[in-house]
Amino acid sequence: MRATLRWAHSDLRTHRGEALFLVLATAGIVASLLLATALFGYATNPWQRVFTQSHGAHVWLHTDTAADTGKLAELDGVDSVAGPYPTAATTVASRGSRAAVELRATPQRPSVGRPPLVSGHWLDPATPNGVVLESRLARALLAEPGDTLTVPGTARELTVVGLADSAEPRYRPGEQPGLVWAPPSAVPDPGGQVIGLRLTDPGDTSYVVQRAVTVLGAGAIGEVSTWQQARAEAQGDNRLLGQVLGLFGLGALVAAGLAVHGAIGTRIRGHLRDLSVLKAIGFTPGQVVRIFLLQHLAYALLGAVAAAALAEALGSRIPGRLGDAVGVWQGLPGHTVALFVIPVGAVLFIGATTGLAAWRAGRVPPVPVQRPAAALGGRLTGANTGRSFGPGPAAATPGTQPTGTTAQALQPAAPPPVGRLANGLRRVLGLRPTAAAAPDGQPTGTPRQALRPQSAEAPHGGRPTVATGHALPPQSAAAAPGGRPTSGLRRVLRLRPAAPRTGQLSDLARRALGARVPPALVLGWHKAFTRRPRSLATVARLTLPLLLIVVALSAWTTIDRFHSTPEQVGLPTALSVRADAGLSERQTRALLERDPEVAAAYPGVETAALVPGQTATIALRGLGTGQDPYPYTLAEGRPARGADEAVAGQGLLDLLDVRVGDWVRMTVGDQPQILHIVGRSVEPENAGRVISTSLDTLRANDPGLRPTLYELRLDPGADPREVADRLATAGRGHLDVHTVTNPADGLSPLRAVIAGLIAVLALIGLIELLTAIGGTVRESERDLLALKAIGLSPRQITAITVTATGCTALAAVLAATALGLPLAHWLIDAQGRSSGIGAGIAQGPSAPLMLLLGAAAVLCAAALAAVPAARAARRRLADTLSAVA
Repeated sequence: MRATLRWAHSDLRTHRGEALFLVLATAGIVASLLLATALFGYATNPWQRVFTQSHGAHVWLHTDTAADTGKLAELDGVDSVAGPYPTAATTVASRGSRAAVELRATPQRPSVGRPPLVSGHWLDPATPNGVVLESRLARALLAEPGDTLTVPGTARELTVVGLADSAEPRYRPGEQPGLVWAPPSAVPDPGGQVIGLRLTDPGDTSYVVQRAVTVLGAGAIGEVSTWQQARAEAQGDNRLLGQVLGLFGLGALVAAGLAVHGAIGTRIRGHLRDLSVLKAIGFTPGQVVRIFLLQHLAYALLGAVAAAALAEALGSRIPGRLGDAVGVWQGLPGHTVALFVIPVGAVLFIGATTGLAAWRAGRVPPVPVQRPAAALGGRLTGANTGRSFGPGPAAATPGTQPTGTTAQALQPAAPPPVGRLANGLRRVLGLRPTAAAAPDGQPTGTPRQALRPQSAEAPHGGRPTVATGHALPPQSAAAAPGGRPTSGLRRVLRLRPAAPRTGQLSDLARRALGARVPPALVLGWHKAFTRRPRSLATVARLTLPLLLIVVALSAWTTIDRFHSTPEQVGLPTALSVRADAGLSERQTRALLERDPEVAAAYPGVETAALVPGQTATIALRGLGTGQDPYPYTLAEGRPARGADEAVAGQGLLDLLDVRVGDWVRMTVGDQPQILHIVGRSVEPENAGRVISTSLDTLRANDPGLRPTLYELRLDPGADPREVADRLATAGRGHLDVHTVTNPADGLSPLRAVIAGLIAVLALIGLIELLTAIGGTVRESERDLLALKAIGLSPRQITAITVTATGCTALAAVLAATALGLPLAHWLIDAQGRSSGIGAGIAQGPSAPLMLLLGAAAVLCAAALAAVPAARAARRRLADTLSAVA
């Protein structure tokens, strides 16, 4: 054990940088996985906690005041009901902010859908105008208990007495009204009612909704919301952040494992003599394996423990949503288990990849075995280079037979040192070795004939034998010198010629040398790709982190696309305006178009419609007119120009299981609406469950339809907030102006996440580069004497190693670009389809950015290889001979 620790300590001192990089990479990977787990918990558990505490209803039905909702309690599958509660739609204002709300008359605190209080108290009969606000609505209005809300256009005032959480669909400006619980006296003129159904089996939600619509009648239903929709909205961007962190964390973990595997494999090839010495002094294969395994497990364990400690101590102090997520996650029941399981899983994965490489170290024999003389696809300089300086053949015994092994007996007499070096130089240049000289000074023929052993006289007319006494097989006629008959046979069979022997340059390399391309570049490229299995493995390990970086950059540019060109991702307008009954359609449009920075105002309506089967409601929009159509962003099909034509979001197509070109039927109140889907639009709102047509199409079915909203397209460079303030002032309380919500606003923390992931992946790529450089430098030591002998300077020899490393990095960059861009588009579009936005939102990095990434990777590789390559090129002759031996 003492010797094991001393060897490990010595190896750590030699590879301090590599050990530090492994610790930092492991820490970054574990931190990413922990943050992903925290975001998943933050996305799911808060809503689940509120739903459980409030004993929430699984279905909420908005009906007219005449509907007989008492029958719903008798439906199969309904456990209990909440309400019905009279409701009224209005607008409230506080501290300069306005919001559309639903006043819900609640005589007493309900048992089903009982909202848990955040601050203040519940409704008190002593305060007839007191209300309780949903917490998200309160944040939008900057309201707290004790504040006063005004109702624009009236003299009414409401006093905030409390804030509460709700498991119902959350408030979204311009899309979903906020929820306000009020006493019945505060809702004197209700426009409808709402009832909640708590089910015995949440899986029967669609069936119960269908039965409820059948009992009440489709004309009585205004809107249906389910617990699945509310949960999906609550998870929202947090779940996406968790998915991104988890995906890149797992990818980085695999990349780190492969980098560790490659590093150990390279070190084993470079320390074969040391490992043989360890075996010779008594180390068992298991002890050698444990040296590597425990050493790298210690690095991984140190990084994992550091990441877990930092996440636990400082995670909640991260600014923004990540810090909030970690703070909530630390209070969840599974927090301790995840804090233990994730680091342990990462360490075990790295240990598994380490064990595979360390197992090879345990198989190293105690005495180094001489490598084959001419293995295919091997080193650059061939068989003689590097081995010609070893010991000569065994001396003969007093008898007539030489001693030694069969391999030693088959080797010819050692030529002079100059001849051996010349053969090595010829192999560097891709030429055949010179023929060996016979004792009379005449060449004996081809190199193959010269290398054949002299056979003894065959006893009794049999086969000739060699020193070991074994008979040699008879020579076949096909085995002519140089293998020409075999190559001719391959040509007859229309097969490619056999692969060249080790060290022979390819035709392309020879043409490059003939064209006076610098030898350093040709030999460097040749060295990078001669050993194909090993070269491909190195390129693959370096490609993985670069591929993930390309995917991360694609996610970054896609987020930028939402901000820079929102009209390309389904957001052609910047403001949404709703007018009250005090302004006519002509007055409202004239007021909006009077602003100098308003380019166009599109009138429209948005209402809830029952889907076929009456199991859910969707958003039916009519925007624009035939003369001034709304500029939808289409990903498929064509715009809706004719009568009864519409475009739909991906969420609606998935919900109804229809495609572009199909006809769909829906119900708006008592009236059916049949539309022909001619295109798929990019819809970032309402989870894509939107079908849009022109206002003229809806008016054909209801001539008295009046616009209730206006979508405003602004001039380039206009500030939406400034325009909104001017319009609100000009409207004198008759206009409710909101900026259109950009889904990328909630993804702002993703930028910092992507930047951190790119840093971790770059660190893993740096580890792999250092491993590749170390292996290239060690292998070049055997070619050093030959390269110097043919006149290459140390600078040129250094350039060979630098070129080989740069070519490897360039191949990895090209592979990462070719694979990463399609993969990024597929992943982003798949996320868009799952969220309802639809495919077509992915944006790859720009060409200059990709060129900058490739140049940075290649230049970094060349810079890292320059110092060790220059140091190896200036080694002394004795050191080079020792390394070769």
